[in-house]
Amino acid sequence: MLTDREVDIVVEKLLNLYPDNQTMLDFTTPFELLIATILSAQCTDIRVNQITAVLFKEANTPSAIIDLGIDRLSEIIKSCGMYNQKSKNIMATSEILVNDFNEEVPKTREELMSLPGVGRKTANVVLSNAFGIPAIAVDTHVFRVTNRIGIVDENNVEKTEDRLMERIKKEDWLHAHHAFIYHGRRVCKARNPNCDGCQISDYCLYYKKIKE
Repeated sequence: MLTDREVDIVVEKLLNLYPDNQTMLDFTTPFELLIATILSAQCTDIRVNQITAVLFKEANTPSAIIDLGIDRLSEIIKSCGMYNQKSKNIMATSEILVNDFNEEVPKTREELMSLPGVGRKTANVVLSNAFGIPAIAVDTHVFRVTNRIGIVDENNVEKTEDRLMERIKKEDWLHAHHAFIYHGRRVCKARNPNCDGCQISDYCLYYKKIKE
């Protein structure tokens, strides 16, 4: 793996490379981000933004979602993968927020993960982007990029998250995971990564290995 100093250099380079890094999901409230993130599972951010542009005009609060009804909700999000299950989760989550949280999105990972359709990644996305609470959301891009570079060497998402929190400065968590996502989408792709065009290839263990 990279040394601590090398990790600091790589993170700094990526943050400078993607200075405007932030979630690509459109939202104006924590609840909108929560719903958008639930929808984003196995669905592109572009598609989610198209869906929520319609959905949030009709309902963008827990009580409004309940009033909307599951049939209309399902109709609106139908172009999103697993829309039937997501409709049920969004409706159930909205009901819990109304009944138990006074319609407010909770600010702890444990409470967020108690909501239907909310896993660790979704909870971390909401914590970091809606509330500015330091967290690292590990999606497929973050998992691939950080293991490929050599920042971590783990075989699952949860261990990768734990190790990243150890290796990356806490003040950088919020922006670092977005920088990894941008880099994974634009340069360090799953297939045919653009190693020759990568600005951190000098530090990348994967690049060094293929050049041997």
